[in-house]
Amino acid sequence: MLETALTAFANFFVVIDPIGVVPFFVSLTAGFDRASRRRTALKSVSIAAVILLVFTVLGQPLLHYLGVSLGAFRIASGALLFLLAIDMVVVKESGIRTTTPKEEEEATHRPDVAVFPLAIPLIAGPGAIASTILLQTQNNGDPLAQALTAAVMVGVLVITGILFLAAGPIMMMLGVTGVNVLTRVLGIVLAALAVNNIVEGLRASFPVLGG
Repeated sequence: MLETALTAFANFFVVIDPIGVVPFFVSLTAGFDRASRRRTALKSVSIAAVILLVFTVLGQPLLHYLGVSLGAFRIASGALLFLLAIDMVVVKESGIRTTTPKEEEEATHRPDVAVFPLAIPLIAGPGAIASTILLQTQNNGDPLAQALTAAVMVGVLVITGILFLAAGPIMMMLGVTGVNVLTRVLGIVLAALAVNNIVEGLRASFPVLGG
């Protein structure tokens, strides 16, 4: 169980990147008073939690219904996570973990940024959704491991919410450079996890490659 929890924590922490999304939260709530910033932080994390919990429950049945094997999904999710890792390391604004110019333009016309772009795609983005489905599918047949994985995911979201509430002091302490350095380190870790998913997916899909 400890290994399951650590694996889930490593995946969700580097994919959601709680520290890396703090600058986005700060800029999006720059004109908010303290109460409004607190409401936005709690609402965005709550919405992201609901989205990921829905995929926790429905993700695996959806794969089964579509006839997608675990090996195929591991390869696909690994490729997606690798793109996310590149995004994090080279700070390439691809829209996977950041908003595109069109999304930013849309956000300026929306009074509530908690749903977009904070909850989606900055917190519950494609990488987080892929990781949720993958980990739950890997633990198929073990309800305890699945529940533990979901609990760890919620724990990472709680950490994200706490960091949002403490966004001001964190940015003052780390600065933009510190946040960027940490994001790049997490990106390298995520790249390794992504490659591992691809390798395991290839082994599951093509047994001749070895177990």
